[in-house]
Amino acid sequence: MSKLILLALFVAGMILMSFNYQRKKKVLFFGDSITQAGVNPGGYIKLIDSLIRQEGQENNYETIGAGIGGNKVYDLYLRMEDDVLKKSPDIVVIYVGVNDVWHKASSGTGTDFPKFGKFYETIVSKLQAAGIKVIIATPAVIGERYDNSNQQDGDLNLYSGWLRTYAAKNGIPLVDLRSLFQQYSVKNNPDNKELGILTTDRVHLNHNGNLLVAEEMWKVIKTVK
Repeated sequence: MSKLILLALFVAGMILMSFNYQRKKKVLFFGDSITQAGVNPGGYIKLIDSLIRQEGQENNYETIGAGIGGNKVYDLYLRMEDDVLKKSPDIVVIYVGVNDVWHKASSGTGTDFPKFGKFYETIVSKLQAAGIKVIIATPAVIGERYDNSNQQDGDLNLYSGWLRTYAAKNGIPLVDLRSLFQQYSVKNNPDNKELGILTTDRVHLNHNGNLLVAEEMWKVIKTVK
């Protein structure tokens, strides 16, 4: 009888191990209106889902959008418990910063540079303390002119530079959308237009913008173990 019990326990253990091995990685995208729109048809999160299926990885990954329009870094901090930690993701992609810069000029409610870094570090620390892997994305554009003549280019470069340094210093994977969008504009925006290359309105993504974000994020996501 004891041998039968041991055999049953062994079989049950193997089944449980198999179940754990096949559990999908839950990838959550944490951000503002760009991420909120990412779950819509043609949005970057939906396109990542398509890339996952194309590579036969649908049994290994699931995606969750957690974007709210107008959010800045401190909004993410305030809703992190309910919108992220309670969902127990394996990976969180933080994609924020546009409103922190943009709203400084448009409404005086942005985030000053020192505070941006402090809030960001706190978010990352809390996610990592919960055993969550973090991916950082730099804010892309507020205007698509490639020659740094957009009104907020100075601050976008400053905040993105801090994110690059922080990610490198702490060994955190980075999707440098700021650099990628600028490089794309140099090649594909000969008239130095303010919009219509990767965005619909200088900020929010058109089809090409969503596709670029999806491809670059997926490249990094699938390297996270």
